[in-house]
Amino acid sequence: MVDIHLYFSQELLGWFHIHKRTLPWRQNRDPYRVWVSEIMLQQTRVDTVIPYYERFMERFPSVTALAEAPEPEVLKCWEGLGYYSRARNLQAGAREVVDKYNGVIPDDADAVAGLKGIGPYTRGAVMSIAFNRPEPAVDGNVMRVLSRYFCLEDDIAKPRTRVQLEHLARSLIPEGAAGDFNQALMELGALVCTPKSPGCLTCPVMVHCQGRLAGKETVLPIKTKAKPPREERRLVALIEGNGAHAGKVLVRQRPETGLLAQMWELPHLLEDGGNQDGQTPKTGRGRKKKDTVMEETSAGSGLASAPDSNQSAQMEQLGRSLAAETRLLVRPRHRWMEAEHVFSHIIWKMDVFLSDFGFVLKENEEQKSQYEAVLRGELTAAEQRASYWRSETAPARVLSESPVSAVNEIAVSSNEPEQQGHEIPLPEGYRWISPEDMRELAFPNVFLRILRNYWELN
Repeated sequence: MVDIHLYFSQELLGWFHIHKRTLPWRQNRDPYRVWVSEIMLQQTRVDTVIPYYERFMERFPSVTALAEAPEPEVLKCWEGLGYYSRARNLQAGAREVVDKYNGVIPDDADAVAGLKGIGPYTRGAVMSIAFNRPEPAVDGNVMRVLSRYFCLEDDIAKPRTRVQLEHLARSLIPEGAAGDFNQALMELGALVCTPKSPGCLTCPVMVHCQGRLAGKETVLPIKTKAKPPREERRLVALIEGNGAHAGKVLVRQRPETGLLAQMWELPHLLEDGGNQDGQTPKTGRGRKKKDTVMEETSAGSGLASAPDSNQSAQMEQLGRSLAAETRLLVRPRHRWMEAEHVFSHIIWKMDVFLSDFGFVLKENEEQKSQYEAVLRGELTAAEQRASYWRSETAPARVLSESPVSAVNEIAVSSNEPEQQGHEIPLPEGYRWISPEDMRELAFPNVFLRILRNYWELN
């Protein structure tokens, strides 16, 4: 009688030696190269990772180089891969290696597991591929292959099932071939035993695959569905500069901690009633594409059809909220683009409004009360002028008497104060940028797409 465990290990190894892909991180067994590749490959396709990996290794060729680099440079090099906490944790781990192990990744599973950002899978991958230690490396591909081959019907979303599969994978590792075996398992799951259409006829272990023999190869593995991400509708201000800042746009840096920490973005905020927590995400307001430029000619010319009532309400909220939260007075002109950004737990549905920059309000209680009075339509023209950062920056025309449209009347060119030798100070974390500045600053993917669309049209 055939030992299906031994058969699996032998046939899989033989197949891998013939069919394995040539990948840049397989040039050698350097543990640093293995580590970087495994972190990048989390939640990301191989074809996507390759150019990022090559650029990253050229810029940070050693643990020490990565540890000593400024974090903004690391984030910029990672820009576009997403899941930026991976980059931060990778650098933090590199610094631990430099501090604790003199820049040498230790040949010790417990020590590797103790590094920042390294979980059971990455520990197993580094230890087996770099040091040939018999440690299992169980990711989604491996769980799928083992569940099908051994016809295992336990829910792989449960931690207990994962532990059981790790024990099973460890028992299958051939002596002296841990690295090749683990890579073979991953390769089989990526190329043959794929999630929706497994290529059973080309599978090296098809003959004794228990799932196929039971007719369950398309049913396995069993996995409960995760809670769908909540949808947030967000309003984005693409604020165009003029005068000394003509051709530039206003961006801000996110806080040092939290989601997308320290990355740059366009000012944006949650739309009133825009948190759809607990609801299944929909495609949004007639969206057919992930990103849609509403009117290509409008980016440069400012031409657009009159906004409907919903857009008017959105623009008023955007203007009011930015003034209240950041002291920025801007005039949203019209909705220019729709965009979407998907996190593991949130989907941002974004309406992007081309906006004019007006002024920065003084930061004091008197100004705050004055601005609130402006919104209520209670100030005279003279009093309105006094509420701006400098008296000479007051708009040429006074605010509309209608409190509903007040914010849309306050922004005029910043040319005048700058011509008089005054540079308008921006709120902390804000700056004007040109296309050239984007080479140095790291942006989340959605803002990269928005800005690239904008620069292409201007």
